Amino acid sequence: MRALRILAATAVLLGAPPAIGLAQQVGPPTRAERTDFRETSRYEDVVETMTAVAEGSEAIALDTLGYSFEGRALPMARWGEGPTRTLVFANIHAGEVAGKESALLLLRDLAGGRHAGWADRLTVWVAPIYNADGNERIALTNRPLQHGPIGGMGIRSNAQGLDLNRDFTKLEAPESRSLVAFLDAIDPHLVVDLHTTNGTIHGYDLTYSPPLHPDTDEAIVRFLRDSLLPTVTRAMREEGEWRAYHYGNLPDFERLEGRRGWYTYDPGPRYSTNYVGLRNRLAILSEAYAYLSFEERIDVTRRFVEEILDFAARHGERIREIVDSADRRAVPGEDLAVETEFALVDEDAEILLGEVEEESHPYTGEPMLRKREVVRVERMPEYTAFRATATETAPAAYLVPSGLEEMAGRLEAHGAGFHRLAEARELDVEVFRIAASSVAERAYQGHRRRTLEGSWEEARRTVPAGTIVVPMDQPLARLAFQLLEPRAPDGFAAWNLLDGVLEGSSEYPIIRTFKRLPAPAR
Repeated sequence: MRALRILAATAVLLGAPPAIGLAQQVGPPTRAERTDFRETSRYEDVVETMTAVAEGSEAIALDTLGYSFEGRALPMARWGEGPTRTLVFANIHAGEVAGKESALLLLRDLAGGRHAGWADRLTVWVAPIYNADGNERIALTNRPLQHGPIGGMGIRSNAQGLDLNRDFTKLEAPESRSLVAFLDAIDPHLVVDLHTTNGTIHGYDLTYSPPLHPDTDEAIVRFLRDSLLPTVTRAMREEGEWRAYHYGNLPDFERLEGRRGWYTYDPGPRYSTNYVGLRNRLAILSEAYAYLSFEERIDVTRRFVEEILDFAARHGERIREIVDSADRRAVPGEDLAVETEFALVDEDAEILLGEVEEESHPYTGEPMLRKREVVRVERMPEYTAFRATATETAPAAYLVPSGLEEMAGRLEAHGAGFHRLAEARELDVEVFRIAASSVAERAYQGHRRRTLEGSWEEARRTVPAGTIVVPMDQPLARLAFQLLEPRAPDGFAAWNLLDGVLEGSSEYPIIRTFKRLPAPAR
């Protein structure tokens, strides 16, 4: 019901689908273009550009995604009237500004009719400046070694000091709640999150990742890995000579007694792409290479997004079938992951490594790195996926005590369905007996994350009226599992949200049952 209310309000605000105009140049040059790519757009620049584009084209409707911690409206534009819904958002880390500029250029192209053939196949939402507060904290010394913009860029965190790309399960930032409310209401089939990466000196212009959590619906992952991403990669190489591949790094695993190889990042749902995947939707992380010039990073990101959207326009029916099937697929009784490890994708992958040269920042004298046109192939194991090393069987429902009202609010914020027991019931349930409970020595994102050890045991309990029932025969069951399972490393317990009732307790407060408990008739 919450999702329907938000969707109805959005429909009233946006009005009827806008008409698609003829091809034309719509909107002014961006700040990056006006300054010969020395500077990136400030918040007001983004708003002014988007407003000018919308005023120049009936094809664009403006709205807001939500609000930042400091109260800035997060601008968003909608284009097209097709059945396949897509979201492109950028600047979650406000020092990684190429995506923001690329999103503005995409919006301008859409308004001008450059991609008019997509209009009856796609509806595209574009949100260029998700971390608006961080964007305004410009400094010449942010993002050391990144090659520009030399006029400075924003910071990684939002105004609360939170990394917004670590907030998708705990939802402590208004930006995160704004985006998740949009996902809940509009329910895009495909989400593209635009970043910039540094780290390993490699030979790619852009790296990418599908959702990494092993509980993501298999058909979604297979479609992205075997069809969409390879097609986009080939098109970028053939048409623009851009090199793209799965995101990875060469960590110092030898020092850690590991194995040299190409390793991706963490599979946790606190990251946007993994989170969207657990919502049964397609998601793609884009990482332009930090040591390309600023202009080149904008160009390669723009091309990547265009190829993704073009693929989605041509294969929209298949995309919709995949996500609809994922929503219908039964989760109760399935073994889902509570611990994971890297999975070997290819024993002998061809990984492109490269070289950089050092340049001096003209205003600070600090070093910047510039990608050289040197590429060498090294064969190595590729670990760009994860597998479960410990699992729990998904129940028919989780039972949350009525006194934990904060949990109800957080479940509602995620869009997870639940109802309350109308009367007390005696039920066969499982109770998690805590064998050990510890918190991390160091804070991470303002939390000393909790780790629980123990096991589920059968019990007979009288479950009181008003108990919150979270059924697992719902589309967001995979996400609900990761939020509510006591050993899930990104769950409510891990983020200290249950500390008040866990302290000194031998039982986890949320129990589960393998008996289906339908919602009461209305």
